Amino acid sequence: MLTLRKANDRGHANHGWLDSYHTFSFANYYDSAHMGFRTLRVINDDRVAGGGGFAPHSHRDMEIITYVLEGELEHKDSMGNQAVIRPGEVQRMTAGTGVTHSEYNASKTDAVHLLQIWILPERSSLTPGYEQKFYTPEEKRGQLRLIASQDGRDGSVTVHQDLNLYATVLGNGEKVTHEIGQDRHLWVQVARGSAIVNGEVLTVGDAAAINAEPTLALIGQEDAEVLIFDLA
Repeated sequence: MLTLRKANDRGHANHGWLDSYHTFSFANYYDSAHMGFRTLRVINDDRVAGGGGFAPHSHRDMEIITYVLEGELEHKDSMGNQAVIRPGEVQRMTAGTGVTHSEYNASKTDAVHLLQIWILPERSSLTPGYEQKFYTPEEKRGQLRLIASQDGRDGSVTVHQDLNLYATVLGNGEKVTHEIGQDRHLWVQVARGSAIVNGEVLTVGDAAAINAEPTLALIGQEDAEVLIFDLA
């Protein structure tokens, strides 16, 4: 079964410096029908204006993945990490027992566009941790590139949950497939462009939950960039 989550149905908050769309309930947006999907709790589609950003704030007991689509995001945290996250890079932060961090647009003039993803961890009170890795466009072009997993295999970042997160970039007519294991569930998020997902056309910001189907078939249309969450 495929269930669509259309971009225009998401929660929306515009704070001037931050224009954010919430796939699931977040902050002042509450929707009891969209509290998350399996252990996937948050997908925020954020655009931060030049010079804007999130002042230091704290998290705990959450796996946080940042995926930058355009621009540069500057990160600092209480673990001593300082980094700039650019397109193609994936950052994983384990909040665990508690982390304070800030995120600012590294540019004073140009916007940064990112997806911030929260995943419920396998257990509480984990030791905080941090990873950041780069994946070239060629690694994702016309194929599924594993970018996050529980065991960190194939050069993916390690998340403390039974999750495989793939990214792919598809031109018009390019196709990839993914066999869905027994008792597995997929969330497919279109980050850029458009794609046909098991026969349904999804455009930028759209998503689909896939349950009780054997295979995922993706066909690119308009320079698609797609994230696939394979969850227990």
